[in-house]
Formats: sequence, C-alpha cells, structure tokens
Amino acid sequence: MRRAAAPAKINLSLVVGPVRDDGKHEVATVLQRVDLGDRVAIAPATALVVTGFAGDTLVRQALEALARAAGVEPRWHAALMKRIPVAAGLGGGSSDAATALRLANGTLPRPLSSEELHACAAGLGADVPFFLADGPQLGRGDGSELTPLDLPQDYWILLLLPNATASAKESTASVYRSFDERGGQDGASERFGALDRSLAQVRRPRDLAALPPNDLASSPLADDLRAQGAFRADVSGAGPVLYGLFHHRPTAERAQRSLARRGRTWLTVPVWYS
Repeated sequence: MRRAAAPAKINLSLVVGPVRDDGKHEVATVLQRVDLGDRVAIAPATALVVTGFAGDTLVRQALEALARAAGVEPRWHAALMKRIPVAAGLGGGSSDAATALRLANGTLPRPLSSEELHACAAGLGADVPFFLADGPQLGRGDGSELTPLDLPQDYWILLLLPNATASAKESTASVYRSFDERGGQDGASERFGALDRSLAQVRRPRDLAALPPNDLASSPLADDLRAQGAFRADVSGAGPVLYGLFHHRPTAERAQRSLARRGRTWLTVPVWYS
C-alpha cells in the first residue's frame, strides 16, 4: 500500500473578477501549503473502494478519471484519514484527490505524464492541480493555471475555525453568488494589478501583509488575530477558516491560547511540497 500526506492550503490572497464564458469566475490567488494534513493510502484492489470518510466524492471521481485517462479499470482501495476540517476553505478534498491521483498513477504499468496528470486534476476542480505542484503557486484563470512563486517560508500560521460556523457553513457556490450580488467584480482589474505589484515586492514574511485581501470572504476575527500580533490575517478561500501569520512561535502560541474560546485552532507552518 502506498501512503502519503495530503496537506491543507491557505489562500494568501484571492482576487476575483467577472464570470468567464465557461461559467467560472476569473481569479488570481496565492496558494500556500501548510503542515496540517490528511493521510491517503492507495492499494490495488478488485474494484474501486474508498474508506475512512463517508462524505468523500472527489477521491472516487479522481480515481475514475485516472482510470479513464489511462484506459484501465478503476481498481484501487483508497483509505483516507481526515484531519483537515471539511468545507473550511483549506482544500482538504482537493488535496486528498490530488494525492490519490499521484499515488494511484504510480501503480499503473504505464503512468500518465505530469502534463496528463495535471489535465486530469484540472477536470476535478480548480485547486486540485496545485496539490500536484511543488511550492507556493499563483493560480490564474479559474485558479488551475499555475505559476511558481518564490515566497518566504519562515513564519508561523495560526488557523482558526470559528465556533459560529461549525454548524452553518456556506457553500462555495453560495459565497460566489453573494460576491456577484454585491457587485464584487467591480474594480477587479485594478486588484489584479495590485496583486502582481505586491508579489514583485515580497522578500520577507512581513511583505506578505501587502497582498490584497480575500475578495470572497472576510471576518471581524481577522482584527482579533492582528491584535494578537499577526502581521497578516484573513479568511482562506471561501472560508470559514481564518489564518494569522506570525513572525515568532511564542507570539503565535499566545494568540492560540487567547483565541481558543473562539473556535478550533491549529498552529502550523508553511510546507513546500506534499
């Protein structure tokens, strides 16, 4: 059985533009893996079976897509061990799917090329290709058109899943609808330009504070994270998880203790690859 970590991600910036001809929104997003993750194990089997998480759909779809692309029957057992909170803006399902793709591809007598695997991943969701690439990436188009970024990795990350969202999480589609209804796409070209300019200036962790904020979602708890010493705080993806970036671990640990009553917390760090 082949095993691997499936790390979560945060969106260090998320700029959203108008709806494209394919019905998806034009986006530009800065994607960074973090050291909080699920575990995925893959083994050949007589049929396709996914265990460990009753709510899975994406891993199954990923393995079916891989089998079609490779011209084989989908005969794998995928075992998932979940640690990433579900529907939280951290890309857990996408990471699981990408990890399953990579592991199952390695069992094929004639594995797909990197380009073929990327195409397979892009058909599953905009975040899935990111988890097949190393290092932080700038996602453009629908988010799946990736450009590597050389960003600092020497900081601490506090993740916060607010209590109030534990039983009432908005779907990603609903978050995008709200964005459209409030005219969120207005001024998108200026924000895309601001993201490019701020990325060009990033040298140290503190420079990440200049990246444009998340267009899709915000939270007053970001102010609490900054009050606790975070040099940047925002919502990840469509939320509801927030992240705070800290220069030093003791400051991040104090913030974690202070904010523990506001929801579930994880103290983690950036990671370069799965």
